[in-house]
Amino acid sequence: MNSSEIEALFARTLVGDYEAEEAWDAVHALRRNGSREIFERAAAWCLSDDPLKRARAASILCQLRRGTIPRHEFLFRDESYALLTDMLEKEQDPMVLYSIISGLGHLDNALAIPFILRYQDSPVHRVRYAVAFALGCFPNDERSIEGLLKLTSDPEDEIRDWAVFGLGVMGAADSPEIRDALFRCLSDKDEDVREEAAVGLGKRRDQRLIPILLTMLEDPNIKVRVAEAAAALLGMDKDPKEWTASDYRAAVAKIGE
Repeated sequence: MNSSEIEALFARTLVGDYEAEEAWDAVHALRRNGSREIFERAAAWCLSDDPLKRARAASILCQLRRGTIPRHEFLFRDESYALLTDMLEKEQDPMVLYSIISGLGHLDNALAIPFILRYQDSPVHRVRYAVAFALGCFPNDERSIEGLLKLTSDPEDEIRDWAVFGLGVMGAADSPEIRDALFRCLSDKDEDVREEAAVGLGKRRDQRLIPILLTMLEDPNIKVRVAEAAAALLGMDKDPKEWTASDYRAAVAKIGE
């Protein structure tokens, strides 16, 4: 990718508002074609007076790579981490904070956890959402676990969903506190939260899940996460695709006998 193409993509990232599809297409293209030139341009935008430029800079820097290389081989991670944590020291704009905090999760550096936790009580929904996502990138770290446990009680459905997903599904840690939080979330008003909690408890083979899971399995159109929860509770490596809700229900019922 030559300099003029790079310049054009950076310009496209500013088209429309933060969520504009064309702008995000440009962000993804810049990420996939990671180079020192793209890094330097994004680094310069970290110091811009324009909050959209600062937000785009964080979103680009956190996932620079060449093609489809694995996440652990992202480019310029240490330099990007330093830039993003420096930005946090003075950033106030919620849109930019969202991008920085989410970016710190992508960079996969556990040193970011204390920076992320600073914002777990933010009054801004979007910022707490970024915190839930970013902590979920470090699901087995004790500091992340503490933050995620707190966020399982957040007033916003999608934040609770991400917190439960990170804590129970992505994480492998186990404790009475984790199990009790997941068990409480089985009664959540949001279906996604309930199903993620079921998967988390299934992974931990917690038999308190059985009666609730049997109710979930009454629907013949079995949902993916319900099947995943049942398979985990049954000790299966993966859910058998040929199994019906009745098959799962019968197997789960036997555990409780």
